[in-house]
Amino acid sequence: MAKHRTHSVEFKRQVSQEYLSGETLHGLAKRHDISRNLIRIWVEKFQAGALDEDLAAADLLQDYEARLPPSRGWSGNRPWSSSF
Repeated sequence: MAKHRTHSVEFKRQVSQEYLSGETLHGLAKRHDISRNLIRIWVEKFQAGALDEDLAAADLLQDYEARLPPSRGWSGNRPWSSSF
């Protein structure tokens, strides 16, 4: 089964810029171990300015998560748990 990887907006922007500056899809895909179609998608988003929107959304999410109280995980009292 293939691994699902996530890439930072900065990495996507870097790969897009490398492609637009003349690097081949094949060379970039091989060097970074990513599909050529994924690079095409990133380049389209980069040219449309959507990567900037993704970066803003990621920053907003990070700010929101920083304001959340720390998680207590699975320990502690859970109202839905039953005691036997």
